[in-house]
Amino acid sequence: MTDPAFTTRAEPINDAERELLLSHVRDVPDWPEPGVMFKDITPLLRDPQAFQMVTDLLARCGRSDSDESVSADLVIGIEARGFIIGAPVAHALSTGFVPVRKEGKLPAATSSMSYELEYGRATVEVHRDAFAGGERVLIVDDVLATGGTVRATVDLVRASGADVLGVAVLMELGFLNGRERLRDVPVTSLLSV
Repeated sequence: MTDPAFTTRAEPINDAERELLLSHVRDVPDWPEPGVMFKDITPLLRDPQAFQMVTDLLARCGRSDSDESVSADLVIGIEARGFIIGAPVAHALSTGFVPVRKEGKLPAATSSMSYELEYGRATVEVHRDAFAGGERVLIVDDVLATGGTVRATVDLVRASGADVLGVAVLMELGFLNGRERLRDVPVTSLLSV
């Protein structure tokens, strides 16, 4: 069940913010394989103003719309770029951070979920003791593409007994319709390309 204080923000950023962020995203054709247009955010991460803006805007998604109080108990970052973006969001909200990793990367007992993505198949895992029952979780990642990774993460969080407040991403690849797989979760994307 989602927190009623969390709502999807249809227009979370203004035109100047959008232009600044878009100017820091580089297209890399045919990577990691032919036919894929990779959205490289390393120029954005290198720029302190753009990186701070992304952190602040995504952190809004973990706050109540009514009084700006923190609604999230934890922020989840999905491997790997979700770690880079999610950890500072957790810091901005003064919450804990939980990494959702690729299969075989966590040292303690894990729960896992497999899924299809745009160029293969993958499995994500989280430590079994990562969540307490009823904790409110904000899932953060860099890109929402087909929605497979985020869907698997939502299902993994819920199976662990936590509640998903919503999903907050830097960028949504709208032509891949990933949002369709997440109809039961509020989704906020800063950019749609």
